[in-house]
Amino acid sequence: MIVVKANTAMKFRLYPDAGQADRLIAWSHTCRAVWNIALAQRIWAYKSAHRATVRAVEQCFDLTEARREHAWLRDLPAQCAQQVLRQLDTAYDNFWSVIHPAGFPQFKKKSLRQSMTFPGQAVEVRRVSRRMAQAKLPKLGWVRFRMSRLIDGTVRNATVSRDGLGWHISFGVHRPEPEKPINLGPPIGIDVGIACSVFVSDEDTERQRPDTLTEEEQKRLRSLEQRKARQLRYAKKHNEGKHSRRLRKTIAHISTLKARQSRRRADWNHKLTTDLAKSHGLIGIEDLKVSNMIRSAKGTVEQPGSNVKQKAGLNRSIADQGWFEIRRQLRYKATRHGGVVVAVPAPGSSQTCKQCGVRDPESRVGCGRLFVCTQ
Repeated sequence: MIVVKANTAMKFRLYPDAGQADRLIAWSHTCRAVWNIALAQRIWAYKSAHRATVRAVEQCFDLTEARREHAWLRDLPAQCAQQVLRQLDTAYDNFWSVIHPAGFPQFKKKSLRQSMTFPGQAVEVRRVSRRMAQAKLPKLGWVRFRMSRLIDGTVRNATVSRDGLGWHISFGVHRPEPEKPINLGPPIGIDVGIACSVFVSDEDTERQRPDTLTEEEQKRLRSLEQRKARQLRYAKKHNEGKHSRRLRKTIAHISTLKARQSRRRADWNHKLTTDLAKSHGLIGIEDLKVSNMIRSAKGTVEQPGSNVKQKAGLNRSIADQGWFEIRRQLRYKATRHGGVVVAVPAPGSSQTCKQCGVRDPESRVGCGRLFVCTQ
């Protein structure tokens, strides 16, 4: 049996009505509860005397029994709850895998992104106008979304999510794999940074990403963060920690600005990586361990760290530039366009002359982008 998996993701803006939006919010919290309960059950089973390993197949039987007893769980489409268990299986597989290392699955908080996944056979898509289309979801009916591009493939799954800018639907689409072209573009090396976003070896000027927030938006974000801190202190002191309506509005405004910032960052990264992958056959990039570079410098009580605030600011700048995301996008886009990405050992790569091979820190004038070999 050949399993046809999705190899392309297509995301669109979703426009549910008020009743559909309320039900989607309830379903997203139910999916979070299913994940947390299933994860707790697996941890308990493994820590027991038998050290049993529980998978989605066994937990689906428990899910069927729980749906008979609880109405809030029964309201969620059974396919969505089953998809949550399969996603938990994938999280465990990634944790055990050496090829795809990942951390241990974590419990989901209420503040995290709200989402739910439907299998492809339960979803139907139809176009109603030049710009708009509808998706038929189980127990929800037809929901409008903006079709900004054609869905040219077989829909294998659909994920409905919500962020600070509204609802979205992402289709996992299977497309027939075309013959891979041969990219005859020239080889390049790229260097990522903070003051300079990306520098390409065959270009004289850097590619600097514009600010993801304007000055007014940055001031607005700082003001909202300060207001949120004051409202949280008041809630803990006078309201037993319960969030007021004003505090929820403040958090929503912050989420909107953060979502807008994330979207602008992703737009710039996608345009950069697409341009490089199309025009170059070989791309060399530093093999940076970004997760290690953005670790906190707090240390421990016995050995406290130094320059903690400065290191925290550096970590935020590194995370904002999206170094790992640039490398991830380059890998699959270069393969799609017939190129290849090579990870180069990072130490000394910016201080070594490509002509004579001599490494000298003095060759980089002022530790900037200008390189003059001292030899």
